[in-house]
This record gives sequence, structure tokens and C-alpha cells, in this order.
Amino acid sequence: MKHIITGGLGFIGINLAKALIKMNEEVVILDNFSNSINTKVKSTYLSNKIQIIESNLDIKTEALNAFEKAIGSNKVINNVWHLAANSNIPSGVKNIEVDFKDTFLTTFNSLEACKIFKIKNFYFASSSAIFGDHKSKIISENEGPLMPLSNYGAMKLASEALCFAAYENFLNNLRVFRFPNVVGCPATHGVIKDFLKKLDKDENCLNVLGNGYQEKSYLHVSDLIKAMIYLSDTNLRINDNPIFNLGPNNDSVKVSWIAEKVVKYYKPNAKIKYGSENKGWLGDVPKFFYDTTKANDYGWKASLSSEKAVLKAIKEIISDHKKFI
Repeated sequence: MKHIITGGLGFIGINLAKALIKMNEEVVILDNFSNSINTKVKSTYLSNKIQIIESNLDIKTEALNAFEKAIGSNKVINNVWHLAANSNIPSGVKNIEVDFKDTFLTTFNSLEACKIFKIKNFYFASSSAIFGDHKSKIISENEGPLMPLSNYGAMKLASEALCFAAYENFLNNLRVFRFPNVVGCPATHGVIKDFLKKLDKDENCLNVLGNGYQEKSYLHVSDLIKAMIYLSDTNLRINDNPIFNLGPNNDSVKVSWIAEKVVKYYKPNAKIKYGSENKGWLGDVPKFFYDTTKANDYGWKASLSSEKAVLKAIKEIISDHKKFI
């Protein structure tokens, strides 16, 4: 089978591409190179079997040209994995156009390309950010009202709506995967990577955004990729919707715990300094816990708890970070 991965040079896209290549699948990556890994890291992680096409998917003509080039002479693409999006939530709060272009328009144009080129299977990377702040409530797929706090969450939610309309009209198969915080290598951003960068600048003190009590669900990227591939290939039950929360069930870890572990394994003599706010930034959801019963009932379950996933990722990212800094 032949797959397009939009945003495929990001952290999750690279891991998905590797997994599909191991399954002897054909992979084409579409990416604008804005948040991709550097050339040195890319050569370490990516197979030369993967075709990479540079494209700004927020521009319709570029998106259609990229899809046409990816389809190639055999005129077939079986699956589109749509991962392209803004990955820096605070930047989207400062500039509303960032998520409108990088998160919403990339989805709109990718779906339009699927319609034009008759691609029937679309797998969408959504986010816990679509829910907004439900305090300490355990969040299932049916939770509501959906009131995102960030432009990123708003554009992911709007993108979900586009996907559902496309599913009604021309797609045969859709999955909407609502990611938690995903950790692992090759990390391009995220709390662990941010802490390492801060400690590189000041090895004596780690300044943490917020008071450290932010508490969220974390999933290792190896578990995420297994979930996506498994659930994309699993038939939905009659009258069931295509939405899946992904993560360890009703499980989380505090930012303070992550900070302590990063310091322990990277700069043991550093002191940790916390802020006073309960949020790390404007638009941050300070606490969320996933109910992943639905995915579990379909046969997938995270192999690692949030703590174990984060601890594994810390060790991996530190090792990677030392190679490429």
C-alpha cells in the first residue's frame, strides 16, 4: 500500500514513516520543513526509501501539486495520515493566523486533494486541546461542551468538523485520533526538550513555566504509532463514530515530577525554580485525564503509564540531545 504523511518530517511523522517502511509499505512525506528535524538527525532516523516532497499545504495550489506528484504514475494513494499542523501552541495564541494556516487550512486543502484524487482513507491527528478545561474530570470521546482555550485547539476542532463532513460525502474510512502529550525521539519540542535547552543555557537553574502542578496524560511515541496503525486497520462497530482518545487510561504525571527527573539525569546540581501561575502559558490546559476505554475495548492499550513513558523518553531524548547539540 502507498501512504502520504503530511507533516511527516516532524517527530511523530518520522516514527510513523519508520513503522510503515518496516511493514514494507510505500511512504511519501509532504512537509514545509518549518519544524522538521535537521539534516543530521534526519539521516539517522529516515530510510532513503521514503520520498520527500516540500510543500506549503496551507496554499491550495501547492497542496494539489504535491498530492499529484506523490500519487505518481501508478495513480494510487491508499491512505493519508494528516499530521501537518502548528506544534507551538503559544505562538498561535500570539498570532491567530498561525493556526488558521498551519492547522486548519492544511486540513482543508488535504481533504480537498483527497476528494479530487479520489483518496478514500484519511487518518487525522487531533488533540486533547479541543476539549478545553474540564478541571479534574476524566475525559471520554463524548465529553462536552467542547470549548478550546487556544487557537490551536480551536483549529483542531474545526478540522475535526471538516473531517466528519468529508466522511459523510466522499471518504470511505476516517479515524480521528485525539493525542495526549506524546514523548520520545527524535523530539523537536515539548516539555522535556524545552527543559534540556534551558539547562544548556544555565546548568545551575531550571526555570519552569507555571507552578509545576500542571498534570497531564503522556504517551510514548512507540505506543502512539502502534495505536494509530492498529486502529486504522480495525473495522468500526456498527453505528460507532471514528474518534479515539489515545493514551494511558485515567493516568497522568505532574510537570514538577518531570522537572525533577530531567534535572536528576541531565544536570544533577541544578536547582528548580517554579512560577506562580497554575498554567504554563496563555491557552494551556493545566490538568487533563483521558478515558481510553473505547480504544481499550477495540483491543489497544498503552503499554506504559504516563510516568514510565516520560522516564523512558527523558533517557532517550537526553541521549539524542547530546549527539546533536
